[in-house]
Amino acid sequence: MYFIDVILPIPLKQAFTYTVNSHEAAFLKQGMRVSVPFGKSKIYTAIVYQVHDTPPLGYEAKSIDQILDEEPIITPLQLQHWQWIADYYLCSLGEVIKAALPSAFLLQSETIIKIGSNRNVKDENMSDDEFLLYEALQHQSSLHINDARSILDRKNVVAVIQKLIEKNIVTVEEKIYEQYTPKLKRFIKLAPQYTSEEKLRLLLDSLNANATKQKEVLMTLFMLSAQTRKPVGSISLQKKSGSTSSTLKTLIDKGILEEYFIQKDRFEYAGESNSEIKELSAAQSDAFQEIKTSFKENEIVLLHGVTSSGKTEIYVRLIEEMLEAGKQILYMLPEIALTTQLISRLQKYFGERISVYHSKFSVNERVEVWKNVLNEKPKAQIVIGARSSLFLPFQNLGLIVVDEEHEPSFKQYSPAPRYHARDSAVVLANFHKSKLLMGSATPSLESYHNAEIGKYGLVTLKKRFGDVLMPDIELVDIKEKNKKKLMTGHFSDRLLEEMREVLKNGEQAILFQNRRGFSPVVECTTCGVSPQCPNCDVSLTFHQHKNQLRCHYCGYHMAMMQSCMACGSQTLDTKGFGTEQIETELKSLFPNSTIARMDQDTTKGKNAYGKLIESLENEEIDILVGTQMLAKGLDFRNISLVGVMNADNLLNFPDFRAHERSFHLLQQVSGRAGRTKKRGKVLIQTYNPYHQILKQVSVNDYRAMYKEQLEERYQYKYPPFFRIIKIVFKDKNLERVQKAATWFGQALELKLHENVLGPEAPPVGRIKNKYIIHLLVKIPKTQSLEKTKKYILGVERSFNSIKEFVSVRVNIDVDSY
Repeated sequence: MYFIDVILPIPLKQAFTYTVNSHEAAFLKQGMRVSVPFGKSKIYTAIVYQVHDTPPLGYEAKSIDQILDEEPIITPLQLQHWQWIADYYLCSLGEVIKAALPSAFLLQSETIIKIGSNRNVKDENMSDDEFLLYEALQHQSSLHINDARSILDRKNVVAVIQKLIEKNIVTVEEKIYEQYTPKLKRFIKLAPQYTSEEKLRLLLDSLNANATKQKEVLMTLFMLSAQTRKPVGSISLQKKSGSTSSTLKTLIDKGILEEYFIQKDRFEYAGESNSEIKELSAAQSDAFQEIKTSFKENEIVLLHGVTSSGKTEIYVRLIEEMLEAGKQILYMLPEIALTTQLISRLQKYFGERISVYHSKFSVNERVEVWKNVLNEKPKAQIVIGARSSLFLPFQNLGLIVVDEEHEPSFKQYSPAPRYHARDSAVVLANFHKSKLLMGSATPSLESYHNAEIGKYGLVTLKKRFGDVLMPDIELVDIKEKNKKKLMTGHFSDRLLEEMREVLKNGEQAILFQNRRGFSPVVECTTCGVSPQCPNCDVSLTFHQHKNQLRCHYCGYHMAMMQSCMACGSQTLDTKGFGTEQIETELKSLFPNSTIARMDQDTTKGKNAYGKLIESLENEEIDILVGTQMLAKGLDFRNISLVGVMNADNLLNFPDFRAHERSFHLLQQVSGRAGRTKKRGKVLIQTYNPYHQILKQVSVNDYRAMYKEQLEERYQYKYPPFFRIIKIVFKDKNLERVQKAATWFGQALELKLHENVLGPEAPPVGRIKNKYIIHLLVKIPKTQSLEKTKKYILGVERSFNSIKEFVSVRVNIDVDSY
């Protein structure tokens, strides 16, 4: 008897054992996929972990359903890395696999309901719900379980289906859907008997006078085939001949044309041939040499280069050297918005050798990139991606670049694994014995501290490319401006004056407001009530373009009210402002300018970012209003003014990182100004121009911010001196979740004493009808991280065995920052 241990993509810690025959055992390798039965009727795709001959203890092994791969799709090194992620971030390997693999690789088991063998069905024997399903099956051969949910308008339909099964009225079967479909491109060719010029002429003469469109198609096809000697696509043929798909269909039906399909890659580069890599400036050249020297002693180097210092060109040089050595390169970015601009820049240098991998790509596109990386295809030598690109099956990784390493977007908060891509990349580089370069104009405190203590190499680039001066940053006191009545809406006279000057010179401006929507609060001026989300403890945000009140946490929305829901008064007022309100004000202040907005509402589609960025680069937009998406390393050549509408809502956030993040965000957004010859201008509107962080931003003093924040972190026991594990409790019942968190906290205090903080409700204490309570565990460097985690997991096991807390969800977030 042979057995295999498999990992299922579910949140269970252990592997499961299944039986296989001797041929299957000889064929199967670690990293292959098999479909296996699990539970009463579910079928899952599992990953083979090992093949052995030891039967499992405690249960009888079932046999597998089928083998899904010819070769492993996961490498042993990947599994090692994923196991590290599971151990370090306290989740199961199954959860890591679910996050790592494109969903097309994880076949879905779906329940199909069909009419049963009982032909003598009496309506009176059925409940209303049962009858509805039975009636639906009279009109169609089968129902998917989701169809049953829609018909009955309820989530839990299993009980109803179970009753129908017991009465032999319906049967169910599990059907597996293979989700991946390769992209097939349709091509057209002449039928063999018409390929010669003479035969084609006879054919054209035989077509009647009304068939002008058909003649045009045939002539165009013949010309295209003769000119290019390449297959002719059906869409390009329609465009070139000015015909429609019905004309093509007629010719195919007559046997004059033939259609055929070729499998195509979804991500193709159709640009110019490779251009020369730019010459580095003296400062860049020094930094490049320093990085190479530092790599001899350190596996990890931090490049601290001011905004617009040309860090990307240095990365390009390193990538070029790695390509010559035949290595694979991973270039990680925090945001999808950045990939759009970077792809076009890198493609000019490296052409077809680039692949892109992120969540806005379709499942099929991600599968193709996965396979190309696994097979070391030339078109996937350089992978640009967001945090999920870390999971790709690299075979020969030589360099990882983590750009904008300070960005919080590198951290996955939900669902598990709650990993930090930058930290996981450090471990990945270690597994592959490859080099890792982190780059940022405003490095995170942890990374800079690691460089200071010699854990990482440190290279500093202080000059902007082309010796352009750092932007001139001015703080505008809007409290003073309000007193003197110098505000127009949310714009100070200084900001408007600078904007008029910029537009007069034919330049562009960016305005930053870290809130989307029109207004965060709508309030009745009579009774003071503002509409709240019924599912979350937040006010509803007003979105003017849809005339809606929306919750940004759960998506609940309602039409904007005409009068107050509490007192009926029509005196409704908006408080605060978001990007939409700024856009509206700008349209009335600058009616002749083109104004655009970049936030979550305007960048939902796959190519939405790209279109906005392209419009800005082509100078079709005069003023761009946006949220923090604007601050993420984008490179615009004609922006000479950046306005920060209100810096205070960043600074006053209840989080130990608020000041560091405010500095990062304001420095980064300021860095978008004046990136070519002319010095840029930045205006930061604030009610508190004397705030220490704002002063440090205005003089670009990273070191002062670093020292001050580091001192505070040391004093109050925060990273990098202490590690933090956050434990989050969620439940629909407030009393139960408080009791559960208190029990857990007291159990932790038995061993961890004063390093357990809480239980405490977060700023937003209820989301999607679930109350939330946090516990914080601080772990000093002298205390064993492993033992602390083991103890927390032990407490969690005891907690899960208490019947009273069975409905309480517990999430453990390691390095929660």
